[in-house]
Amino acid sequence: MANFNSHLDPHPPTAQSDSSSFSSNFVEVTPPSMEDSSLVPSNHSSNSQLHFTPDISSNDSSESGMEHLTTSAANISRPQPGSVELPRLQTQLGRGRPDDIPPEDEDEDAERSADEAQKFVNVTDGYDEEGYDSELEYKTRHRLRRQMSIGAGANAEYTVEEEKEVVKRLDKRLVLFLALLYMLSFLDRSNIGNAKIAGLSNDLKLSSSQYEWLLTAFYITYIAFEWMTLMYKIVPAHIYIPLCVFTWGILASCQALTRGFWDMLIIRALLGVSEAAFGPGAPFYLSFFYKREELAYRTALFISAAPLATSFASTLAWLIVKLSSNMPIAPWRSLFLIEGFPSLVAAVFAWLLIPDSPGKASFLTPRQRKVAKLRLQSKNKIERHDSQSAASGKFNWKAVVETLCDPMSYLIAFMFLGCNVAFSSMPVFLPTIINNMGYSSIASQALSAPPFLVAFGVVLVTASLSDRSRTRSPYLIFHALISATAYLIIGLTGLFHAHMPTSLHTMIRYLCIYPATSGFFSAVTIIITWSMDNRTAQEGKGSSVAILNIVGQCGPLIGTRLYPDSDKPWFVHGMLTCATFMLVVAILAFSLRLVLLRRNRGIAEKRDQMGIEMAEGEGLIDRGRNRSMQDEMFTYIV
Repeated sequence: MANFNSHLDPHPPTAQSDSSSFSSNFVEVTPPSMEDSSLVPSNHSSNSQLHFTPDISSNDSSESGMEHLTTSAANISRPQPGSVELPRLQTQLGRGRPDDIPPEDEDEDAERSADEAQKFVNVTDGYDEEGYDSELEYKTRHRLRRQMSIGAGANAEYTVEEEKEVVKRLDKRLVLFLALLYMLSFLDRSNIGNAKIAGLSNDLKLSSSQYEWLLTAFYITYIAFEWMTLMYKIVPAHIYIPLCVFTWGILASCQALTRGFWDMLIIRALLGVSEAAFGPGAPFYLSFFYKREELAYRTALFISAAPLATSFASTLAWLIVKLSSNMPIAPWRSLFLIEGFPSLVAAVFAWLLIPDSPGKASFLTPRQRKVAKLRLQSKNKIERHDSQSAASGKFNWKAVVETLCDPMSYLIAFMFLGCNVAFSSMPVFLPTIINNMGYSSIASQALSAPPFLVAFGVVLVTASLSDRSRTRSPYLIFHALISATAYLIIGLTGLFHAHMPTSLHTMIRYLCIYPATSGFFSAVTIIITWSMDNRTAQEGKGSSVAILNIVGQCGPLIGTRLYPDSDKPWFVHGMLTCATFMLVVAILAFSLRLVLLRRNRGIAEKRDQMGIEMAEGEGLIDRGRNRSMQDEMFTYIV
């Protein structure tokens, strides 16, 4: 059994103090009520005796109370087979410490006390370290309270059910709403591809080169303003996000009013600024609310709005073009007007619904807001220090510099660049590609939707599996290779089309679009999450995302020029280029995996050098302290 005597205050209150002052130094962690019959095995009595109930009478002096608790803690026995109720545990968390105790000693004492408490109150799979009956653990798992230390002298408790309810509400109210905003954002940037085959190029008399410049202008400003990711840390989100949404909604609608190339070029450049302020930093904003092992799935919910928007855009474009064909306004102008208006409405709701932080979420109850904040407090000393720094409101410039100097930031960024070559080009060129397969303009709009609907589902499944396994690189490598293979087949089929029946090579090329799109959308999701996984400070996460996008968004400068009219109808050059970049992504992901595995080995060696295992074997430190020291060692997600 754990030695509770080692965690008692070595400087107890004086004899003049009454017992209430002594008791105030302790926090009672009460197990779930055994009156609930669902928690009591049928062969056990609800009246079974407690094995450890330290009772400090109000008539005892502080010193006698201390002696009584010490004696009781030293004589704890393991629960017998017939017992059901859990022990009542009293844990000192550093309250009322004398001034002569250094602050670091207080922190250490609080951490050790919390770790000891977690042996009893934080049930995990299998047998507990202290040997509790597994049936009892199973029956009480979701009723036991989680306890964590929040610095010296503070303690908080919440149940597993409470945490799950908070996460569920965040998913429904925050993540899905952000995904809706991103869907509108992606819709307003990529519908120019649908507008092109609906008559944009003919009405504005655009050459192939000018159309490519319209796409490029958006990404030039998009890259130049990637630094605005850090604005999520500076400007309140409930002001910043609605402003971004309203701005791009106005600009997207104004595309319908353009009269020539230069008008459209200016609006596309401004649209890039407004969307750069929102989209790239949104996963960073989500990291304010979720643990790093939860972030991939939530980022996937956000990013998957892109393929959903593309499929929705194709279907909506087909409907708008069909209904507007006999109207006085050109179909492509109707397209811009109708698809830009929803963003203006969404900006109003964003003002009302977007929270600045977990503690200010209006859709949570006061109790849930506390749980939302407390569950993000890490046991890891490094992460805990960074979270406390964030709570203080000070901007951590050191974390920014460390991120800028870390080669890992740029390795991930170049992966993102490779994915963005395909990510940026396929949505805007797919209707044209399908149109050149021999389908009509309206049919091309409709056939553009299914590949992105499939990609939507694949992205969610991939992210969920990645979060559960707490790994990134295997899924990233797999999807990058799948996408590269699909692009290669499309390119080779076009290259050797003369040796194949028309119906066969058309079917092969169209079917390969499915794994190609699913592959790069999934890879993008994993890359964005991975860039933040291995940063502890919020400023580090934000800087990593900024680097990721500044470098990575150079990919669209290449991607938007891969499918010129001179290469139609096969676009062999563009397809083979995308295949090459996705292959490079897989190679870089494997390289980063090796780097992080090496770093983790170094961390493990450092832990061994600390002599933790040897000290435990010699009885110099207890198991709980060993676990605490291991938790303080940050481990990279590979």
